[in-house]
Amino acid sequence: MNTNRDALIHASRRKFIRQSGVALAALAFPLPIHTLFKKHEMKDSSHFDVIIVGGSYSGLAAGMALGRALRTVLIIDDHKPCNRQTPHSHNFITHDGKTPREISSLARHQVEAYPTVSFYDGLATGGTKTNAGFEIQIATGDTFSAGKLIFATGIRDIMPAIEGFAECWGISVLHCPYCHGYEVRNEKTGILGNGNAAYEFSILISNWTKDLTLFTNGPSSLNPEQTRKLESHKIQIVETAIEKLNHTNGQLESILFKDGHSSPLKALYAPRPFEQHCSIPEAMGCELNEDGYIKTDALQKTTVDGIYACGDNASRMRTVANAVSTGTTAGMLLNKEIVIEGF
Repeated sequence: MNTNRDALIHASRRKFIRQSGVALAALAFPLPIHTLFKKHEMKDSSHFDVIIVGGSYSGLAAGMALGRALRTVLIIDDHKPCNRQTPHSHNFITHDGKTPREISSLARHQVEAYPTVSFYDGLATGGTKTNAGFEIQIATGDTFSAGKLIFATGIRDIMPAIEGFAECWGISVLHCPYCHGYEVRNEKTGILGNGNAAYEFSILISNWTKDLTLFTNGPSSLNPEQTRKLESHKIQIVETAIEKLNHTNGQLESILFKDGHSSPLKALYAPRPFEQHCSIPEAMGCELNEDGYIKTDALQKTTVDGIYACGDNASRMRTVANAVSTGTTAGMLLNKEIVIEGF
């Protein structure tokens, strides 16, 4: 299966040095460069102890735990994390202020040091249960099998039909004050929302700034007591429908309303509805909870035996730290399951 073997190159430090020398040699010899690289040898390049679908923070954390447990692991990733537009990541100890790409690149480099962990850069499109475990299908037509699965596939935020919103998402249109609130503390800030959720969120965000406005983007559904309470704390409520967000390279400057007037703004909190980024877990029988997350127990096990889930797809706590924590938990406890089953 040549395509599979080409995709499963393990770049350890020693191999990197050797490959660098080969690459220089390739400048002098007219051979196809891919024929010069030594592939990571496995008894069966299409079967693994565990396949991890999703190679961002949570998937990499699970992969490290399993690699350290000597498991053969394949991590499949299409490189589309939900925070790819965010300029900096915060509230993750030892990495505060780094870019998401810096953190994930370092994590992958460290996981690559474990020789039983391999990577496939591509999109998983389907999964099936087999007598021996599971199979995962890839968009290229490749198929891989494993005894166990971990889904670390994240979620997809659903953007509203407001011009400029998507371009500002994760930059100046924010979802989490603990991730981004410190950087826009005491700035002119808005909240996009309505009803009970917006009321509770307004109370929370008032911790970071007193220059706060709630934009309901249409008639307010707050009850009279909620309205009075917010106004008593000088939180303005604006019900005018929004036309667009004016910004420069994702940095919010103002909100333009459908009636033609605008309001200057530095940051806008806008908790969004979401959907699962990957439909494979649900198609394989994994149940979702009432909030739309993959249902897991305290061990990160889903409702399907042999399948685990971790990270944003299974938790409302959307932080890098939580993604790493649940990924590590999934990897450790899945390995324990394998050990017990084979003992």
